[in-house]
Amino acid sequence: MKNTLLVLFLFFALSTKPLLGAASTAPEQVVDTSGKVVRAGSNYYIVPTSPNVGGLSLTSTGESTCPLDVVLTTSDPNGYRGQPVVFQPVNVKKGVVRVNTDLNIYFAYESICESTVWMLKDYDYSTGHWFVTTNNGVLGSPSSNTVANWFKIEKYEDGYKLVYCPSVCKKCYHKCSDIGIYEDQYGKRLALSDVPFKVRFQLA
Repeated sequence: MKNTLLVLFLFFALSTKPLLGAASTAPEQVVDTSGKVVRAGSNYYIVPTSPNVGGLSLTSTGESTCPLDVVLTTSDPNGYRGQPVVFQPVNVKKGVVRVNTDLNIYFAYESICESTVWMLKDYDYSTGHWFVTTNNGVLGSPSSNTVANWFKIEKYEDGYKLVYCPSVCKKCYHKCSDIGIYEDQYGKRLALSDVPFKVRFQLA
């Protein structure tokens, strides 16, 4: 009788607790300026929340044409929003973009340079910053060789922020930082920063 009661107790105790390894709640979906879910593979403008500011584009920041760094452009009377980008999550089977999830970002147009996939540039000793560039950016293939190509979107106040803190390589050492704006003679360049660049996403 005691054995029967013990078995029944264990059965009910286990049945009221989640099984180990059960799927956790998926991260929140990113939404665009219309309140619709941001979808992988579609074109979006990364829109600053500040008024009278344009969008993101590419520019040369050296004597040679390539590489091209990501910069914030100013707005104009025609409502210029920069160049559209595409988000590709690390799991390419996922059709929506979620916060705090590794993803590639690339500009949705042909470039005179090799790639338009975003990546973190090597440390710039002249400015003391890490800039976001597109030189040799690789799409997909998560590994230690591509750790510089993975970014995240996180909620920030009434919008979102871009973050560099890849999870694709657990053994890799890398910085984790928000992405902000650094202004110099080349323009307003995206770089790792303590001051986040607050954005929204507008369907192109």
